[in-house]
Amino acid sequence: MSKATLDAPAKEEEKVSPLLKMVLELGPLVVFFFANSRGEWLASHFPVLAEMGGPIFIATGLFMAATAIALVVSWILTRTLPMMPLISGVVVFVFGALTLWLQNDTFIKMKPTIVNTLFGVILLGGLFFGKSLLGYVFHAAFKLTDEGWRKLTLRWGLFFLVLAVMNEVVWRNFSTDFWVAFKVWGTMPITILFTLSQMPLIMRHSAEQPEEEKAP
Repeated sequence: MSKATLDAPAKEEEKVSPLLKMVLELGPLVVFFFANSRGEWLASHFPVLAEMGGPIFIATGLFMAATAIALVVSWILTRTLPMMPLISGVVVFVFGALTLWLQNDTFIKMKPTIVNTLFGVILLGGLFFGKSLLGYVFHAAFKLTDEGWRKLTLRWGLFFLVLAVMNEVVWRNFSTDFWVAFKVWGTMPITILFTLSQMPLIMRHSAEQPEEEKAP
C-alpha cells in the first residue's frame, strides 16, 4: 500500500474542524450522562423511552443511538471510520443490546473495561512482536522515530490498562450515578491530561522531515 493511499483518509479527516471532531467524540458521552440524570423526565415526556426501563437503560439506548449517529457523520465527512472509535462503537452496540435485552446494567458498565483492556492488550501485544501499532493509527498526525513510537505505544498500552482497572473499581464499589459521572467527567479529563503529558516525548522523538518535504 502506497504512502498516498495511507494518507488519503487522513487528508479527508483534516478537513473536519477540531470542534466538530470533539463533538463527534464526546457527544455520545454527554448524551449518556444527560439521559441518565434526566431519565425520569425523558420517560414521562417520551413514553416510548419508558419501555426501555429505568434511567440507566434509557441512557444506554440513547448512547447507542448517539454513537451510531457519530459514526455515520464521521463516515459522511471523511469517508473513513477511525479504528478506535469503530471498535468502541461495536462494543457499545453489543453490550448495550445485552443491557437492554436482559435489563442488567452490568454489561454497559463493563464496556469501558472491555474496550480499554482490548486496546491495551493489542498495543502491548504488538510491541511484543516488534510492532508499534500506534504508529499505524497516528502516522499522519505525528512523524516520530521508531524509538518514539515504541515508547508512546508502551505508555498508551499501559494507560489503557489503568483505565480498565479504574472502571472496574468505580462501577463495582460506587453507585450507578457516580459511575456515569466518573465516566464522563473523570475519565475524559484524565485522558486529556495524559495526552498532554506525552507532548515532551513526541517533541523529543519527532522525526525530521525529508529534504524534499522541507519548505524552501
